[in-house]
Amino acid sequence: MNVVRSVAELQPAARAIAIGTFDGVHLGHRAVIDAARTPGHRLTVVTFDPHPRETLGHAVRLLGTTERRLELLEKLGVEDVVLLRFDAELASLSAEEFAESLLRGSGAEVVTCGEDFLFGRGRTGDLDLLERLGFEVRRVPLVPGVSSTRIREALDDGDVVAAAALLGRPAEVEGTVALGDQRGGTLGFPTANLAMAPNLLAPKHGIYAGSALGHRAAISIGTNPHYGGTERKVEAFLLDYEGDLYGKRLVVELWERLRDEAAFESEQALIAQIADDVERTRAAVRPA
Repeated sequence: MNVVRSVAELQPAARAIAIGTFDGVHLGHRAVIDAARTPGHRLTVVTFDPHPRETLGHAVRLLGTTERRLELLEKLGVEDVVLLRFDAELASLSAEEFAESLLRGSGAEVVTCGEDFLFGRGRTGDLDLLERLGFEVRRVPLVPGVSSTRIREALDDGDVVAAAALLGRPAEVEGTVALGDQRGGTLGFPTANLAMAPNLLAPKHGIYAGSALGHRAAISIGTNPHYGGTERKVEAFLLDYEGDLYGKRLVVELWERLRDEAAFESEQALIAQIADDVERTRAAVRPA
C-alpha cells in the first residue's frame, strides 16, 4: 500500500476515494471503503492525522494509532492512502477548495463517505455539493448500531466482546514495551509494560484474556492496587513466549474480561490468582 502526505505525491490514475477519519476502522468504516471498490479505479482512502477534533480543540480518546489504522486499511486491500495533516490551513479551506484541490486533484471520479459527512471550513460542504461539482457520489448509510462512540462506551464498560462485534475484530491496546516495576518476573509471570500514547483509549480497569505476537496473553489494565499503585498501567504476560520485547511496538488483542483488579491478603494469594487468570486465558475464545 502506498502512503503519501499530499495529493501531489500520487501517481496519475482514475480513483475511487473513500474519505473519513476512520479511527478504529470499524464495520461502518469498512462499509464506506467497500462501497468505493470500482473496476478500473484505484481504491484510495483520504484520511487525517491528527484527528480533526483534536486540531479544533476537542479531547479525543482514539481507538487506535495512525500506524495501526494504516495497517488495517492495507488489510482491506486499499491501494493508496492520502494521510493529510489536519491543521489550521487545511481547516480553513472552503468546501469548494477542499473538493477541487484534494479530491479532484487526486484524480477522484468516485467519492464514497458516510451519508452525514460534512467538510470544508465551518463544515459547510455536503454530498449534494460534491454531486453538483461532477463527482459520482456514493452515500453509505450508517451501519445500524455501529459508531466510534458506541465502541468507546463498550470499552469503558469493559465489554470487549461487544466492542469486537462493532469493530469486526477484537479490540486492542497498543504501545511500546518499556521498563516497568519488574514485579511480574519475581512472581513467575514476566509482563511487557506498554507505554501507550496518552490520547489512546484503554478499556475499563481489570484483567483480560487476549493475544499478542501469536501467543495468548493475560493482560492487566489498571493501577495495580495490590502494590498501592495510582498510575494506570497496561501489562501483558505472553504465555509460552521467550524473547526480549523491550523497545518493540506491541499490539495486544483483548478477547474477554476476566475480573476486576484487586488487592490480595498476601503475595501467595496474588500468585494463585494470576495462575488462575493464566488458565482462563488458555481457555478463552477469540471473539469473531
